[in-house]
Amino acid sequence: MRKLTINKNDSGQRLDKFLTKYLDNIPQSMLYKGLRKNCVRVNGKHVKDGKYFLQDGDELTLYFSDEFFSRNDVFTAGNSDINIVYEDDNIILINKEQGIVVHSDDKGTSDTLLSRMQSYLYKKGEYSPNTEHSFAPAFCNRLDRNTSGIIIGAKNAEALRIINEKIKLREIKKLYLCIVDGIPEKSGYLEAYLIRGEKKVSVTDTETNNSKNIKTRYSLIAQKHDTALVEVEIETGRTHQIRAQMAHIGHPLHGDKKYGSKYSCPMSLASYKLKFDFQTDAGILNYLNGREFQITVDFSEIFSSAKS
Repeated sequence: MRKLTINKNDSGQRLDKFLTKYLDNIPQSMLYKGLRKNCVRVNGKHVKDGKYFLQDGDELTLYFSDEFFSRNDVFTAGNSDINIVYEDDNIILINKEQGIVVHSDDKGTSDTLLSRMQSYLYKKGEYSPNTEHSFAPAFCNRLDRNTSGIIIGAKNAEALRIINEKIKLREIKKLYLCIVDGIPEKSGYLEAYLIRGEKKVSVTDTETNNSKNIKTRYSLIAQKHDTALVEVEIETGRTHQIRAQMAHIGHPLHGDKKYGSKYSCPMSLASYKLKFDFQTDAGILNYLNGREFQITVDFSEIFSSAKS
C-alpha cells in the first residue's frame, strides 16, 4: 500500500495515465482490474474511472503489490554543461552542439543533452526527482545528432503541455540555416510525402498508405561556386525532413552523403531562430508571445572551402 499527494506537475492528467507512469511495469490489465476492485482511492473515496482528472492536492491511496512501487529510474546528476540561450521559471532554450544526442540512443549513450539539462536544473535546485511522482524536465522538440541549434526544454508539466500544443498548432516558428550542394531557386515552397525506412527516409511527390505529408519553405541567402547558404522553415516536423526534402529537389545538404551529397565534410544544419507566434491562449506562457530568439551560426569555414 502507498499513499501520496498529487502535486502541480501531476495534476491535470488522467488517473490511469498517471498510474501507468507511477507504477513500474504494472500490466495494463492489472491496473484496470485494480481500479474496478477498489485498489485506488482518491481523497478516501473509491475511484474506478481511469478518466478522472487529478487535481493538485489530491490524496491517493494505492493498494497494489510492493513490486510495482520500486522505481527503476533512479536519477544521478552528472555532466551539466549546456549553452543557455534563454531561461525563465517555465522553459529553457539551449544551443545544442553538433554531435551530441538529445535522448539516449540504441548505443546506450548516457551523456545526452536531456541528462545534462536535468543535471543542470537539479544542481540549481529547480528539479527534485525525489518529490516528483511522474514528471521530469523534458524537451518539447528534437534535433538529430548532427544538427545544432536551439532546442526547447520545459521545466514543468504545464509548460510542456502548452509548448507541445503550440508546436502542433504551428504557433512556434522554427527556422534553420544550412549549406546545400548546387544553387536552388531564390525561394520555394515544397510539399511532398515522407516515408520512414530503417536507416533513412525517402520522399515522394505522391501520397502512399504509409507516407506523411511534409511542408518546407526555403530562401536563398548566399552562394559560392556550387554551394548555397539557405534559410529553411518547416511547417511539419518529420524525421530528416530538411535533409530528405532538399535532396529530393536535387540539393542535398553539403556533406550529407546519406542523402546524396558528393562531398566529404561535416554536414551544416542549424536551428538558428525561434519565434513564438501564439494565435490562441498560451496560459502561463502568454508572456512569450511575439518574442524571438536567435543564435549566431558560423558556417564560414565550410562555406569558404567550397570548390567550383
